[in-house]
Amino acid sequence: MDRRKFLTASSGYALAALGLPDPASITRRVNSTSAAAVRVGRGEVAAINIMVKSLGDSASELGGGHARHLAVRYLTEDVAPWLNGTYTEATGKELFAAASQLTHLAGWMAQDEGDTLELQGLAQGYYAHAYRLADEAGDPELAATALRGLAVQCLDLGCHAEAVQLSEECVAYGRRLDNPRAVAYYNATLANAAAQDDDRHLALRHLAVAETAIAMPPAGRSDSWAAHYSPGRWAHETGMIHNRLGDLTAAEEHLRLALVIHGLDRRRTRAIVTADLAGVLLRQGNADGALSTWSDFLDYAEGIRSIKVRAAAQDMCVRLRHFPSVPKAEELRVRAAALA
Repeated sequence: MDRRKFLTASSGYALAALGLPDPASITRRVNSTSAAAVRVGRGEVAAINIMVKSLGDSASELGGGHARHLAVRYLTEDVAPWLNGTYTEATGKELFAAASQLTHLAGWMAQDEGDTLELQGLAQGYYAHAYRLADEAGDPELAATALRGLAVQCLDLGCHAEAVQLSEECVAYGRRLDNPRAVAYYNATLANAAAQDDDRHLALRHLAVAETAIAMPPAGRSDSWAAHYSPGRWAHETGMIHNRLGDLTAAEEHLRLALVIHGLDRRRTRAIVTADLAGVLLRQGNADGALSTWSDFLDYAEGIRSIKVRAAAQDMCVRLRHFPSVPKAEELRVRAAALA
C-alpha cells in the first residue's frame, strides 16, 4: 500500500473505531466461559498494572522503540489468555480496563518507534482495541484517551479533519469525568487539532478550557493515562499551539514554562520540548539562543529511540544549513546527522 492510500484508509479506520464497542461483552463472557478456562482474579489485574507502569516509565524515558517487543509479548502471551478466562463481572471490568492501558501503551510505542506503514498500522489497531476494551469496561477516561491516540496519529498523518472529529469525541467523554487533568488533556488535543486545521477560533476556545482545567487541583484516579498530563506537558502543548497560530512570544513563554518552572521528568519529553523551543527561537531571529538550545537537545536525545526525536534531529540538520560559516552550527549539524 502506498502512503496516499494508507492516509485515506487510516483516517477512515480511525473514525470507524467510534462504532467498535460492545458494552455487553463482559457480561456475555462471564455467563458463557467454559469451566476449563483459566481463573483470573485481582492478582492478575495488579500484575498488568505493574507492567504498564514499568514499561511506560521505560518508554517515556528512552522512547517507544526501546521495549515495545516486551509489551507486545506480555499482551499476547499472558494477558490475552486472561481476557478469555473466567472471572466475576467486577474483576472482568478491572481486567479489561488494565488490558486497555497495556494495549494503548503498545500502540503508543509503535507510533513512537517509527513512521513506517507497518508501525503506524499496528498503532492504529492497538488504539482501536484499547478503545473497545475501555468502553466494554465502562471506563470513559480510558476510552477517551484511546481516541486521543487515534486523533494524534491522524494529525501526524496529515488527516486534520478526522483529528478534529476524534478530538471532539474525546472532549465529549471528558464531560462525564470529575478529573480536571483529563478535561485539560482532551481540550488541549482538540485545540491542537483545530490549530492544524486552521480553525483559530475553535483552537483558542478549547485552549482556554484546557488552561482553566489544568489550574485546578488534580482529582480522579492517580494511575490513569490522563493523570500523567502534568502542567509541564500542558505548557508544552500550549506553546506549540501558539507557535502554530503565529504567536511566537506566547509559544516561547509556555515552552520555557514547561522546562524551567514545571520541569519535565522524562528525558525523551525534555529532548522534544527543547528542540521545539530551539525552533521557536530561530523563528524569532534569535540564532545564538537556538544554537545553544539545540546543543542541550542533542545532550538529552542521546540513546533515545523515538521517531519524534529523530524527526527533530532531521529538522535541525536542515535548518543549520542556513549557517554555513558558523563553526558551532557545523558542529551541531554533524552531531544531529548522526542522531537522525
